[in-house]
Amino acid sequence: MRVWASGLRKLVGRPASFVSVGLLVGLLGLIVIASATIAQRDEASAAARRALAMVTFPGAYDLILSFMLGLGGLVAVIYGAAIAGSEWGWGTLKNAVARGESRTRYMLGTFAAIAVMVAVGLAITFVLGVGIALLGAQIAGVSTSGLTDADTLARLPALAARGWFTVVEQAALGFAIATLARSQLAGIGAGIAFYFGEGFASIFLPDIVKYMPFAVARAAVDTGGGGFEGGGNGLTAALGADTALLLVAVWLIGSLIVAIGFTERAEITG
Repeated sequence: MRVWASGLRKLVGRPASFVSVGLLVGLLGLIVIASATIAQRDEASAAARRALAMVTFPGAYDLILSFMLGLGGLVAVIYGAAIAGSEWGWGTLKNAVARGESRTRYMLGTFAAIAVMVAVGLAITFVLGVGIALLGAQIAGVSTSGLTDADTLARLPALAARGWFTVVEQAALGFAIATLARSQLAGIGAGIAFYFGEGFASIFLPDIVKYMPFAVARAAVDTGGGGFEGGGNGLTAALGADTALLLVAVWLIGSLIVAIGFTERAEITG
């Protein structure tokens, strides 16, 4: 608990935390306002009707979450890698170990703090995203009567929880990669390459890629509730949401085991 609280205090003030949330909110805002503008100018076209969905409730809830969890996965990989890499590059891990801190406890506490920051970041992004969507609805002249749709609001907490878990899994992957590399830049670069490489590989190896970490994360939030993109790529059937969620847990735990195992055996110098 002490390591977790210390890590949380440290992450709250880190620029990476603000930049990550700012990036998500900024891109979401641009997309929503652009969609509202397109819908306002030409309501009859197919593009305008698609754009209108971003500012029409209750469907806008699903689209906002879908965007958050899609781009949020990549941001989480970068964030996890940045935090883990800094532990080596800045010497904070070395100092903690020199004080007699358990390496395993320190790594788990640090990642637990990351998981909390991910939850806070997603919550802030969602709240601001809904506010931006309401502004977009005003711009497009769309009714917001669906804002309080009971069925949609009832299923949002479960979807948000599943989504948070998948994003944490992707943060764990970046965390493990940067730990193995013992470098922020190498970890971030390798994490981004893994993210896009998996998408490219799905063209040639869809039956294998659907079990990979980013694919299972997408499939885990495809619950049939509408709006979410599943883990399929059009070349093969996606995994079931519950099966994918189980694999998300496997990738999450596996990534942490790799990171902790390497840290326990690594020679900490510098």
